[in-house]
Amino acid sequence: MEIRAADLGAGDGNDGMASLVRSLLDAQDDRLPYLMHRQETLTRGELRERVAKQAATFSVYGIGPGSTVGLRTPPSFTQVEVLLALWSLGAQVLLFDFRLKLAEVEHLCESCRPQFMVSAGTNVQATFGFRSEYEVVTERRGTGRPATTEHRLVQFSSGSTGRPKVVGRTARSLAAEVERFTRIPGMPQQGDRLLLLSSTAHSFGLVAGLLHSLVTGVHVVFASRVSARDILRTAVDHRITALFGVPMHYELLASALDPPPLPELRIAVSGGELMPVQVAARFAERYGIPVGESYGTTETGVVAMDVGGTLRPAVGRPAPGVVVRVHRGELDVALDESPYLHDSGGTQYGDGWLHTRDRATVDATGAVLVQGRADSLVVIGGLKVDLVEVENVLREHPAVEQAVVVHESVTEAYVVMAAGSGRPSAEELLRWCRQRMADYKLPRVIRQLESLPRTSNGKLLRQSAALQATATSGGA
Repeated sequence: MEIRAADLGAGDGNDGMASLVRSLLDAQDDRLPYLMHRQETLTRGELRERVAKQAATFSVYGIGPGSTVGLRTPPSFTQVEVLLALWSLGAQVLLFDFRLKLAEVEHLCESCRPQFMVSAGTNVQATFGFRSEYEVVTERRGTGRPATTEHRLVQFSSGSTGRPKVVGRTARSLAAEVERFTRIPGMPQQGDRLLLLSSTAHSFGLVAGLLHSLVTGVHVVFASRVSARDILRTAVDHRITALFGVPMHYELLASALDPPPLPELRIAVSGGELMPVQVAARFAERYGIPVGESYGTTETGVVAMDVGGTLRPAVGRPAPGVVVRVHRGELDVALDESPYLHDSGGTQYGDGWLHTRDRATVDATGAVLVQGRADSLVVIGGLKVDLVEVENVLREHPAVEQAVVVHESVTEAYVVMAAGSGRPSAEELLRWCRQRMADYKLPRVIRQLESLPRTSNGKLLRQSAALQATATSGGA
């Protein structure tokens, strides 16, 4: 089924998002399954009814075109129907990751000032495992203000350092990205059963996972818990054909003991963070499926993708309609206008280009090779050191499963050991590094942790204070 952005009905103005929602809901037979968890199934027709019911309720609260609404619910059937309902009314939705603490949400709301907050009525922090439905509580906020732009989705950048940027997407932008995914070779198609592990509050999980699946007829399946056991059980029970996740999920599955065969799995894609080559290799050896890569940003959506994982270490070729360039060694993506709201973008957008701050090259075939963050470069004794290089050397040690290296006054390494590795000493790991790197690149401190802290999107956190706090609190 070929989908064009024009077919999705998204345009400018308050009706643009409502038009997109109608097109998404009308794209497939109402009888087809859409969302699945264990024995629960929500068909597209049932979703349509629930969206209409939620929209009617929100209208009573006065939510309509241009209203600003914060949405903070866990991944669930409810999250999807509420999001679509708010969009169908023309509201601007600020999509918060439910794992953010209330203080963090309130801090973000100081600049965004939503008029309403919609959240799960139960204590989501105490919830253990996936639930398909939640009671929804709507709160009117007296200090809120209506939208002043046509952006109808507002997200917060998931960078590992610094204050998140406020990023806006229009209906036209979202429609174009959904259409791009339909044109990328190898993407799941009608009838595929997609196990979605990626966060539905972030771009890859939301657009590639939920919206693309809705328009193409893919069945979206959720696992009960984020554990190798529950993910594999879900994959077997639902005869999963496709898997979307982040490197952490593939690490879990690659390390599983005696995993069952997954004969129908033919697509596995990692997004949100660059996939370590070693993790992809272990997963492919264990399950016989190469891991593809989707590279993008909150600001642009998908930039490049290699569903089949045949171009690694490249992340893929630019998605249809995406124009990139390498400028001063860093990757830029063409955008018609700045995606940043509330003056949060700094110098990251200018002259029609979004500066990703990722160091990259593009080869003669158009494949994009991302070489790490430009801000992973530090100067030590007048010499430049790439902290990602130090991390890669540590990961090459047979006992090291994960590594993060940070530099403030000194270079510090935090590592997680593989199960049954025997936990080599910091001195042994330092000797390993000394044999493979110049002395000025060596970490001064190496600490072993039980697990590395991550952002709400599953990315490894590269803040020295957070890593030190994890070590001090007993994570070592």
